[in-house]
Amino acid sequence: MTTKKKIIYGLITILTVVLVGIVYYRYYFVFGEGVKAGQLNYFVKKGYVFKTAEGRLILAGIQSQQPGNITSNEFIFSVTDDKVAAKLDQNAGAFVQLHYKEYLHALPWRGFSHFVVDSVVSAVPAHSNP
Repeated sequence: MTTKKKIIYGLITILTVVLVGIVYYRYYFVFGEGVKAGQLNYFVKKGYVFKTAEGRLILAGIQSQQPGNITSNEFIFSVTDDKVAAKLDQNAGAFVQLHYKEYLHALPWRGFSHFVVDSVVSAVPAHSNP
């Protein structure tokens, strides 16, 4: 094998390793993880090609982006595990604690959000009024 071919193969190998590293970092590297607690506002399965489970949690307290304005503090998330999705589907309106992983970017088959819930820590059903 000539030196020119060795250089070309070396460059292709380096480029491939760098490209795989960038894709991993952008889409599969867990940037952060934690627990959020609040009332489960809605939970749906939606999508054109990939049906993904999406939900919204209303967090306790209020958050204001600008002085004088009051908005609700929402946590929008996706779910990839069918067992977790089934548990959330049964707890609409409940006060839940959700463990999540944060990715830098979303993938179509993982959901619309870069926050992916991987477990339900606790779920307290909403109290019914007589």
